[in-house]
Amino acid sequence: MPTMKNQIYKAVVSFSSGISSWAAAKRYAENNGVDGMVLLFADTRVEDEDNYRFLHESAENIGAPLVIIADGRTPWEVMKDVKLIGNNRFDPCSKILKRELLKSWNLKHCDKDTALILGITWDEEHRITRVQERNPEWNYIAPLCDKPWMSKKDTLNWAKSEGIEPPRMYDMGFSHANCGGFCIKAGQASFKLLLKNFPERYAMNEAAEEEMRGIVGDHSVMKCRRGGVSKPLTMKTFRLRVEAEEAIDETDIGGCTCALPM
Repeated sequence: MPTMKNQIYKAVVSFSSGISSWAAAKRYAENNGVDGMVLLFADTRVEDEDNYRFLHESAENIGAPLVIIADGRTPWEVMKDVKLIGNNRFDPCSKILKRELLKSWNLKHCDKDTALILGITWDEEHRITRVQERNPEWNYIAPLCDKPWMSKKDTLNWAKSEGIEPPRMYDMGFSHANCGGFCIKAGQASFKLLLKNFPERYAMNEAAEEEMRGIVGDHSVMKCRRGGVSKPLTMKTFRLRVEAEEAIDETDIGGCTCALPM
């Protein structure tokens, strides 16, 4: 849905196509209504196809307009343009495809009283506190940090009770359902899930990383810390280790916070 030029909204949800942003938007809408509310989705062009199904069904369930914006590039296209392979310390794709894009839109359609709604849950309340401290000029809120507290299972069951099937990636074991299971901030356990559930998608990302290594040298998304020394761990090497049934760090989940303002 196109937005009116310079229209100022009462509430803008950073709508990720994941379960937490839906639950945050739903809770806010139930308490405040949807008048002047908009669901803002920054499309990276690499979401799982089931996420796009959930995106539209969940927006219809909330009853607020869905606005889709996009830079037009994918994460790997951004990394190629800036000549940098992103990792959990440097995230050019998150910066360009999410944060800068959302900020630019908000500057045109929000004021200091607009509720900027984030899908941060109560067990990560420090994140909303950090966002608020770093951005005092904006009215960032996280409805899921308010009581009654809800677990991830609770929010998934809530969606189902509303007649919406959550994104399939949660049933596959992914902790988040963004970027099709690939994320430069993901850990070894997440990449193992990507290889298991989406081998063709893993292969595509592996090939993209190999191409980038030919440009920027010995860098990679993942790190290996065997022996207490951190060094690049390519997706190719990681895949070969998994196929050889070598031990990997199953506790290394990583996290996706790409849309959170810095």
